[in-house]
Amino acid sequence: MDEQTTKRTRRTPQQMAADVDSKIEKLNQELETIAAKRAAANEDFDKKETSVKGKIAALEQKKKDILAPKPPRKPRKSKKQKIQDLIKIASKSGLKPEEIAQRLGLDQPED
Repeated sequence: MDEQTTKRTRRTPQQMAADVDSKIEKLNQELETIAAKRAAANEDFDKKETSVKGKIAALEQKKKDILAPKPPRKPRKSKKQKIQDLIKIASKSGLKPEEIAQRLGLDQPED
C-alpha cells in the first residue's frame, strides 16, 4: 500500500515548457546536421552530374564527327599522268604539239 500512498511530484508548467524547449533544441540540431549532410550529398551529386554531362558532350561530338566524315582525298597521280594532263591543258588552250615542244625547249625531229 505504500505505493499508493506516495504521491508523485507534479512539475510546474515552466518546468514542462523548459523540457519541451530542450527537445525542440535537440530537434533543431538534428535538422542542422541533416541539412549539412544534404549539402554534402548535393555537392557530390553535382560533381557526378557535371562529370556525366561532360561525357555526354564528348560522345555527342564523337557522334557528330562520325556522321560528318572528312571529304575523301584526291587520288595521287603518277608523273606520267601529270604530264598527260599538262599536255591536254596546253592543247585545249590552242597550242599545237610543235608549239608545246618549242616552249618546253625540246628539239622535235622532223618527219
